[in-house]
Amino acid sequence: MDDGELIAGWQVKRLEEVCDIARGGSPRPIKQFITDAEDGVNWIKISDATASTKYIYETKQKIKPEGIQRSRFVKEGDFILSNSMSFGRPYIMKTSGCIHDGWLVLSDREGAFNQDFLYYFLSSPAAYKQFNDKAAGSTVRNLNIDLVKSVEVLFPPLPEQKRIVAILDEAFAGISLAEANAEKNLANARELLESYFNNVFTQKGDGWTLRRLEDICSISSKLIDPREAEYINLPHIGAGNIVSMTGELIEIKTAKEEKLISGKFFFDKEMVLYSKIRPYLMKTCRPDFNGLCSADIYPLSVKPKELERNFLYYLLMSRHFTDYAIAGSARAGMPKVNRNHLFNYQVSIPDLSEQKKISDKLDELFIEKSRLESIYQQKLTALNELKQSILQKAFLGQLTMDK
Repeated sequence: MDDGELIAGWQVKRLEEVCDIARGGSPRPIKQFITDAEDGVNWIKISDATASTKYIYETKQKIKPEGIQRSRFVKEGDFILSNSMSFGRPYIMKTSGCIHDGWLVLSDREGAFNQDFLYYFLSSPAAYKQFNDKAAGSTVRNLNIDLVKSVEVLFPPLPEQKRIVAILDEAFAGISLAEANAEKNLANARELLESYFNNVFTQKGDGWTLRRLEDICSISSKLIDPREAEYINLPHIGAGNIVSMTGELIEIKTAKEEKLISGKFFFDKEMVLYSKIRPYLMKTCRPDFNGLCSADIYPLSVKPKELERNFLYYLLMSRHFTDYAIAGSARAGMPKVNRNHLFNYQVSIPDLSEQKKISDKLDELFIEKSRLESIYQQKLTALNELKQSILQKAFLGQLTMDK
């Protein structure tokens, strides 16, 4: 801890002075111990915990009872600390089970601390700085028992610990409510978008006609050598450059920068690009520039009197089309949507003016969804900063007096 004047009655103690600290263990090979049997013992993994709660209530997996001897059993109320991955993150058990070696269990030796107080302190910037500094320089950033033993904790008297915990519980409950409200607003926006988006391509309105894709669009590009002078400085798009479900393009480089040597498709800015590899379906974009794309991407041109470009873009991202594409791409190796299957797709479409209204509406909904997601993320960031500020004040003694 940084040198400074302690509040009267407060003490600085290393964790080893107040806790017994032990590491978890894994029965090996672990696959032989995983079980679905009713007498299975909870197998507590890092993935069972989340950053938004201080408790672990349940686990996704269980191990055979004989695995207990090769692991470490913890019970409800025990205090555990992650020592790898997102290291230094504390949790309080609300169930029992076995922990692997990515966890440490801290046991109060002398009743020196309130468990919730220790949780809040180990969640604070003061504790994280110590964890971070102590793990620095390691090839693998983790916390061994000796490092955790040396962490210094501020301990006020027990009544004061309980007082601080009560204040923090109340403050954090308010923050959790604000987070839940933000999440609800975002979920409502997503639900509105998904409902409209998933229904629009399965409906059959008045005047809508059933068409095969080959009748309203085509693959009209040619395979070229990206080393040729007229192509070498053009941007290149692969599936990895397309963000799924948003069409956003990221980390675009030219053919020259990527040192491309194999054949690529040329596309122009009027086309829609569709990734045909099964793991990357729903990766569709509508670039506003000419360029080159991977041979695993279809550059599609609309027939101007039949299909509106943006309508095609959203159609290819729809759940209805994606289910169709998946059904026709299930074969060995790297499954792809072949050309015949793509063009045999049938969909009811309205006239061009109605297509434009629908695609404009989807544009608005996606923009609104992105706006709300940005606001939501900013709010989460601000709320997290507020949490850290409150924790910092708590351990400077600034939450000990009635305001």
